[in-house]
Amino acid sequence: MTEPTSASADEGTAVSPGASASSGDSIVRRLLLADWSSALIALVALYVVIGVMHPEFLKPSQLISVVQQSTYVAIMSAGIVFLLTQGEVDLSVGGTYVLTSVAAAMLIQGGLPPWVAACVALLIGLAVGAVNAFIVQVIRIPSLIATLAMGWVLHGLASAISEGKQIVGLPIKDSFFEILGGGSLAGLPVAVWVLIIVVAVLTVVLRRTPFGFRVREIGSNEEAAAFSGIPINRVKVTAFLLCGFLAAISGMLRLAFYTSGDPTAGSGYELFAVAGAV
Repeated sequence: MTEPTSASADEGTAVSPGASASSGDSIVRRLLLADWSSALIALVALYVVIGVMHPEFLKPSQLISVVQQSTYVAIMSAGIVFLLTQGEVDLSVGGTYVLTSVAAAMLIQGGLPPWVAACVALLIGLAVGAVNAFIVQVIRIPSLIATLAMGWVLHGLASAISEGKQIVGLPIKDSFFEILGGGSLAGLPVAVWVLIIVVAVLTVVLRRTPFGFRVREIGSNEEAAAFSGIPINRVKVTAFLLCGFLAAISGMLRLAFYTSGDPTAGSGYELFAVAGAV
């Protein structure tokens, strides 16, 4: 018997350049066809155009400031994704955002520790989500109408309890303001890290957990989901609670950064949040 030559062995194990190129093309094709690729391409193009027109925009400090300002809407968008996927929407997140920040500011001004006031504000956000869920799931008013009206109510309530004035004179030396408002980690503000954590966790929840599977199944075919035993009402209620909670988190980050409660803040944020979720 003759032993195989080393050249023959190499031919059996080597990967041809054509196969490697084909694999690379496949990866590029999948990236380009991803549902988020068009938004990423538009963002990069916008970044380049603005950078050419205004070079100072490309400064790291300026970019960090832009990201900081976008954090509040982005966190709200992360919650709205769970409703849009099911064919629902929450247009009251802007109102929840401003009400929780104003309410927490008034509680702090009244002597309550900032961290405790923030926890109360988060509970207010959950309560708003629960009311929205009740109106939509029990009274059966479409979420578009119900949450839009709720947003107006919340904006009006924020203006009423604050008498239309900013709530100032807060203890800005407290750890709540120093950590959430002025703190940074690895060169990024704490609020940006909160956004990264929220998006990462909710992405896993939507794609890898039973709850996320139920959300996607309801969005795909609600009747089939109900027939298969998925508790549709419970899943939608949870999504409304999540939206209210995340809007309250955004409100607390805003309060910590600006160190005041402004009843006129958050106007139009709900539309930006929905656009971001889409």
